Amino acid sequence: MAAIDTLNAGQTITCTVAQVPANEGGCDTICRLMRRDPDIKRGLARAQRLRRQRMHVYIRGNRRWHSRETAARIARCVEGASWSMPYTHDIAPDLASVEKYLKIESA
Repeated sequence: MAAIDTLNAGQTITCTVAQVPANEGGCDTICRLMRRDPDIKRGLARAQRLRRQRMHVYIRGNRRWHSRETAARIARCVEGASWSMPYTHDIAPDLASVEKYLKIESA
């Protein structure tokens, strides 16, 4: 387990959720960090593009309305979820705030 202050910028780290936070803010922070994983980022971009293609447009009152699908929940804060991302110094406060719920390793 690597301490946050020993990590270098640009280094790839692997994070695993060891325990789900009891507060909603902690779960949101973990999900936001998970969205930095290149695979998850690619999946979210693809889902957004497909939602845009499948958008249902209908006319009501001589005006076009859009019926949009809800966004995909690819990054979920569940115990055992793991992701890799490049470490940058701007995410150090976020990692520090949820460090007790994560297992952080250098990849």
